[in-house]
Amino acid sequence: MAIVRYLVNDVDSALGFYEILGFTLVQRWGPPFAILQHNDLQLWLSGPETSAARPMPDGSTPRPGGWNRLVVITNDLAALQRELAESGATFRNEPLTGPGGTQLLVEDPSGNPVELFQPAE
Repeated sequence: MAIVRYLVNDVDSALGFYEILGFTLVQRWGPPFAILQHNDLQLWLSGPETSAARPMPDGSTPRPGGWNRLVVITNDLAALQRELAESGATFRNEPLTGPGGTQLLVEDPSGNPVELFQPAE
C-alpha cells in the first residue's frame, strides 16, 4: 500500500472533492485530520492544526499547492471533468493528449493538484 499526505486548508471541504474521485473515508481524527482510501492508496489529509503543518527548523511553513501530485486513472475523463466542474472545482489546464493518454490537472479545495488521467485506447 502507498500513502500520500496532502496538507489542506480545511479537511471538511477536501472530503467531498476526494469522494467524487472515488476515495472513501477510513478514519477521522477530529477536525484537522482524515484518512481516505482508494484501492491500494491511502490519502492522509492534514489540516493547519496537525503536526505535519508545523513550521520547520528553518522557519518555512508547510502549505498546500505545488506541482507534485497524485494521479487518478479514469475511463471517462469528460464525465469526471463535468462532475468536478459542477462541484466548483478549479482546473489548471484543458485536457492534454499525448501518446499514452489524456491528462487534466484539477485542484482540491486547498490548491493541491490532482492529475486525472485517461489512458489511450
